[in-house]
Amino acid sequence: MVTPAVVVAAPSSGSGKTTIATGLMGALARTGGAAGGVAPFKVGPDYIDPGYHALATGRPGRNLDPVLCGEHRVAPLYRHGAAGAGIAVVEGVMGLFDGRITADGRTQGIGSTADVAESLGAPVVLVVDARGHSQSLAALLAGFATYRPGIAIAGVVLNRVSSARHERVLRDACAQAGLEAVGAVPGAGALEVPARHLGLIPAAERGQDAVDAVGAMTDLVARHVDVERVRELARPVADGPAWSPVDEVSAVPARPTVALAGGPAFSFGYAEHEELLAAAGATVRRFDPLTDPLPDGASAAVFPGGFPEVYAEKLSSNVVLREQVRRLVADGGIVHAECAGLLYLAESLDGAPMCGVVPGAAEFTPRLRLGYRDAVALTDNALFRAGERVTGHEFHRTRLAGSPTPAWGWHDADRRPETDGHVAPGVHSSYLHVHPAGYPEVAERLVRAAK
Repeated sequence: MVTPAVVVAAPSSGSGKTTIATGLMGALARTGGAAGGVAPFKVGPDYIDPGYHALATGRPGRNLDPVLCGEHRVAPLYRHGAAGAGIAVVEGVMGLFDGRITADGRTQGIGSTADVAESLGAPVVLVVDARGHSQSLAALLAGFATYRPGIAIAGVVLNRVSSARHERVLRDACAQAGLEAVGAVPGAGALEVPARHLGLIPAAERGQDAVDAVGAMTDLVARHVDVERVRELARPVADGPAWSPVDEVSAVPARPTVALAGGPAFSFGYAEHEELLAAAGATVRRFDPLTDPLPDGASAAVFPGGFPEVYAEKLSSNVVLREQVRRLVADGGIVHAECAGLLYLAESLDGAPMCGVVPGAAEFTPRLRLGYRDAVALTDNALFRAGERVTGHEFHRTRLAGSPTPAWGWHDADRRPETDGHVAPGVHSSYLHVHPAGYPEVAERLVRAAK
């Protein structure tokens, strides 16, 4: 039987769906209401929310992103991540119907929470920020309920309710729209997760504070949402085969050691990446560049995204690792770096010496670069062939001078050409995040090159 799911969505960003979704995951897991546990998912490319989901459930937080992985992989990836769980909670992205925006300002129609809900055949619980709403909420809910056939809004969580009277008015509005209010949550500003320049601070950086925050979210939802009713609303998704890493790649018999960076500075990664590397025959060993040396015997290293600008001095002080990375490249090893990894490989970051594998000095800037990119590989390298096309995601506030051998090219919103990253023998580095499940051959190529 396919694990039943419920999708937690909202009319717009800022409605509090992360708090409600994470708290719901924790409350379901805490009550044992689902034999096998709770499988957590996040729609879109977000790396931060899944970290909190993992704390709430004890299972890896996973992403369902039709843009990065392809619409045809959404349900198989769901079935893979939900295997063995009794229920799954899928947190949406932005507003329910918000999808990718093209350069001309028109929605491309893929990547929205509604798309994922429809692909799964899962019901939606809509989280509404109730501040400023009264009887007219009925019209808003009626619009969302009828806007798109195939999307079933099964219930509403009224968030940030100001009083008992306010709750009664809002519940009546839900009834007028033909929707069930499954919870009414009071304003709880103290539960807001601290944020900085790229959004919420990742759970990997907050330690016990993150655990406490998830516990508080769980308590809040357990008190004010009918968790049992939400579980009853969950429905099994469409049956079919699950995505499997061993079906996506061929194993290399040599079993090279691939070092996978993690810890507070490199917390932006996808669970499927490690699974694909292992399926391709690698022995994957995690390490924290803030404190650890390169794992013994590593012939390849992967540096995912994160916040190296916050830890520049500490990363710089690990001189042993920086020298090991330089030596790995000089000896013909393989290094794959995305965003944070690109900055770590640069000559310096905000004045602090880094590995010096990528030419140029990186620095923090006030400008946010954010969005999906349709990119083409400009240079042959160990991981990509010149001319190959991918869709990735860019998300940073730093700048690094252009390379004479860039990894990628694409066009910006004004159709101006841009290049990104740096390619050298054994090195592929760029700002672009590419989901491994969308391009599994890259993991196999990395392992083959590493042997």
